[in-house]
Amino acid sequence: MASHNDLGKRGEELAKEYLENKGYQILKMNWRHKRAEIDLIAKQKDTLVFIEVKTRSSTNFGQPEEFVDWKKEKQFEFASLFFIEQSNHEGEIRFDIIAITFENKNNYIVNHIEDAFWPS
Repeated sequence: MASHNDLGKRGEELAKEYLENKGYQILKMNWRHKRAEIDLIAKQKDTLVFIEVKTRSSTNFGQPEEFVDWKKEKQFEFASLFFIEQSNHEGEIRFDIIAITFENKNNYIVNHIEDAFWPS
């Protein structure tokens, strides 16, 4: 597995732990619908939260959250609508980004952006 894949998986695990420590219930990890993937699907009280995790080893090329583009937002919309229908969820939904930047091998910064975007 390529090192960027390892970094991404590590970031997803850290994001999962972060959310669990904040009281979120993790429903799915790496949930796929056709070609779209949602890194984490969680519940915070009655709100269904779809989370994109972006992990970088530095900010030399920008902040991790800057790499969630309109194409990714469209994939999120497509997959989330299917998940909502499949799970019969009728409450609030939210789209978050968790951006993780490693300062070195063992130190990292987590930036949780709630309501990061709303698909059109």
